[in-house]
Amino acid sequence: MKRKTVICWFRQDLRLEDNPALFVAAEEGYVLPVYILDDSSPGTWQMGSATRCWLHHSLVSLNRSFDGKLGIFRGEPLEILKTLARQHKAEKIVWNRCYEPWRMKRDQGIKATLQAEGIEVSSFNGSLLWEPHEVLKQNNTPYRVFTPFFRRGCLNALPPRTPLPAPQRMLMADTIDNSISVQDLNLLPSIPWDSQLISHWSVGENSARQSLLRFLDQGLNGYKEGRDFPGQNHVSRLSPALHFGELSPNTVWYEAKRCGSGQDLDHFLSELGWREFAYTLLYHNHDMPEKNLQSAFDAFPWVHNDETLIRWQQGMTGYPLVDAGMRELWQTGYMHNRVRMITGSFLVKNLLLHWHYGQQWFHDCLLDADLANNSAGWQWIAGCGVDAAPYFRVFNPVRQGEKFDPDGTYTLRFVPELAKLPKKYLFNPWEAPKNILQEAGITLGKTYPEPIVDLAISRNRALSAYASIRKKKIQEK
Repeated sequence: MKRKTVICWFRQDLRLEDNPALFVAAEEGYVLPVYILDDSSPGTWQMGSATRCWLHHSLVSLNRSFDGKLGIFRGEPLEILKTLARQHKAEKIVWNRCYEPWRMKRDQGIKATLQAEGIEVSSFNGSLLWEPHEVLKQNNTPYRVFTPFFRRGCLNALPPRTPLPAPQRMLMADTIDNSISVQDLNLLPSIPWDSQLISHWSVGENSARQSLLRFLDQGLNGYKEGRDFPGQNHVSRLSPALHFGELSPNTVWYEAKRCGSGQDLDHFLSELGWREFAYTLLYHNHDMPEKNLQSAFDAFPWVHNDETLIRWQQGMTGYPLVDAGMRELWQTGYMHNRVRMITGSFLVKNLLLHWHYGQQWFHDCLLDADLANNSAGWQWIAGCGVDAAPYFRVFNPVRQGEKFDPDGTYTLRFVPELAKLPKKYLFNPWEAPKNILQEAGITLGKTYPEPIVDLAISRNRALSAYASIRKKKIQEK
């Protein structure tokens, strides 16, 4: 039987193993692998600076896996795919589905146009354990609370498919003559601030696999409790690899089940469930990145203050654990999950700044900046999501530091100017006696900031603001 040429369009699935679209392409014909950078369709949600850096290195790795035969393009995907299909007489185009609203709208249009022109198109689920439209309540409506979504919906649905192997025999189509290089995509910044950022990571499919196995060997045991302590090695740090699809969640799911057991395994799998839940929320609420899922928060009296926003972004709030988290984000493109909650709570509750500011900053700075997870996370922190933390839950960064970073292992890594301060005052240096500060070489307001707000006063202000929208909601009823 004559083999046909199949274009495999890579997007957020930059891997060979457990790649359903690539597997089908290799089984059915000569593979023409393609990546297209589309900076137009995302609109407001173009990739941030940090994710572009990761993408550059991930594409270099993927191209190496194809022995330099990955076709790389920039522009409008439909026209590029049509041109490639014509030039290479491709009869079929395959890809793995993405679930951001702008991608879904674009891809539906591309598929309809290509099929109308006689090109076979197939798409697959290569990035989620369960399809968002398949995990529904008994009345066929989407879940809006995580625990029943995961425990009743996901775990009672068909199990996630088992991972596919990398194609054992992959015949490549002719070399693409008009492909550009990864460097031509200009993903890296003109001023090389990214070199420090990326030095904390190993990028690409092979590195992602090694990171997974290392976590399962060294970090999964004790995960349930240890994941709350940012100075400990009990988080997987796999989120960038999952975002770009260097690892599939199916691979992570089954490898974890093979290696772990008990509460640690259950808790880790539930974290994968939170990722699924975020995508389900976005799938059923396309405006989630912009609009409060709880409409009562539309009337919330947010303040606007550029100075406090900048100090939060720079990690100069005067609260060491908050500052450590923000500096970790800037220096590494990542932030520990508990610290994300603490820094987020500080922004929206103690500073009373809109969650959009935090969402946008994280979108630009996080290597794992993911529209579904980032939007759902910020709505959860702000209290305006469907399954959100109660608004009156205001994280106290002093108590959180004392409880979850008691030795200062994490905080001092990013706030080294406090290294000589006794642990008693590490998270509240403004309460240290003057002689203690002098001995530690600290001058508040000079070598380390004064607190940007008073915790008690700002907490009460936040609760009063919340009470105002509750009162309005009651009056409207």
